[in-house]
Amino acid sequence: HTPLTEKQRRYVDQIRGSGGDLLHIINDILDFSKVEAGKIVLERNPFDLAVVIREIVESFLERAHAKGLTLSYRAEEGLQTHVVGDVYRFRQVLTNLIGNAIKFTDAGTISVTLQRSNGSAGSFRIAVQDSGIGISPEAQATLFQEFSQVDGSSTRKHGGTGLGLAISKRLVEMMQGSIGVESAPGTGSRFWFTVQFTEEGIDGSVMDQDSDAGQIAA
Repeated sequence: HTPLTEKQRRYVDQIRGSGGDLLHIINDILDFSKVEAGKIVLERNPFDLAVVIREIVESFLERAHAKGLTLSYRAEEGLQTHVVGDVYRFRQVLTNLIGNAIKFTDAGTISVTLQRSNGSAGSFRIAVQDSGIGISPEAQATLFQEFSQVDGSSTRKHGGTGLGLAISKRLVEMMQGSIGVESAPGTGSRFWFTVQFTEEGIDGSVMDQDSDAGQIAA
């Protein structure tokens, strides 16, 4: 609440950033403990999947722009995206994937796509494609295991607990879906996951029809 010198402002920004990093680590550990103990119960609330994804992408635009990256979102035409499910846990998974993409991409683009999965009502496939450092086949084999990191140097440079993807895998499986990655060193990565929700009409009734979505870019 007082005027800060440039030096003081840098210190305050570092303190706030470090506090945010610590909070992220604590939340990962708490969530992992809940998953291991079987204490996570998915909620069932109505939400618009396309709108939620758009909001998540928009929340990362400033961070992507600061690294000189292009971040975009595209949804398949004609999707009915009014669904019933756990929006908080869905946000957690997608936030983790986009955050990782930005973390491990120094130049180029990141794209988020939404499409129907398997042609069934309420089933969706979300993918996050980046032009980052890529992942070796050996690292991919253990990527979704607890405390797994791409390699030692990435751990030192980027930090993290190695729990984010393991937690995401458990949450996606609880949402009757699956998660995977397609990547190679130096060619970027494409993380994808599927989820199964109950489709809901705007009036609150369960339905099996189509609507639409859209796209944003920055």
